[in-house]
Amino acid sequence: MESRVKFLGHGIHPIMIVFPLGLLATAVVFDIIHLIGGNPTFAVVSYWMISAGLIGAAIAAPFGWIDWFGIPSGTRAKSIGLMHGLGNVTALLFFVASWWFRHDAPERPEMLASLFSFIGAGLATVAGWLGGELVERLGVGVHEGTHVDAPSSLVTSSARDGGKG
Repeated sequence: MESRVKFLGHGIHPIMIVFPLGLLATAVVFDIIHLIGGNPTFAVVSYWMISAGLIGAAIAAPFGWIDWFGIPSGTRAKSIGLMHGLGNVTALLFFVASWWFRHDAPERPEMLASLFSFIGAGLATVAGWLGGELVERLGVGVHEGTHVDAPSSLVTSSARDGGKG
């Protein structure tokens, strides 16, 4: 099943998720560095990475939602996709809470703010694995003509199918 919304032949959702995932994961790393070393700069960087990660997630999520609506009902992929989406929303809510508990003084976050970011990262990891299950096991978002010698996605569709379409 191919992605419903594409850019240059590739699904937009898998392209966009790398930004919030990377930003939020790195925010957690900076939280850990801050907790170990106490340098307030790392806490401030974490705050801004969470801010940017939440914005990126808000941009990426609708494309995943659109793709989810294209999955046939009653399939394993539909239920895995629902768990993937709900897991990510829950993870993002923990990151929103983390952001909220540090927005007044980003350089001195409460321990609860860090705890929320750690929980959010754990949930995002599980939800990300479910996303991998959708693509790698269930073929969601994968072009129907996929194989190891498939032509570039930048080739026109008529050249890809031998001039038949």
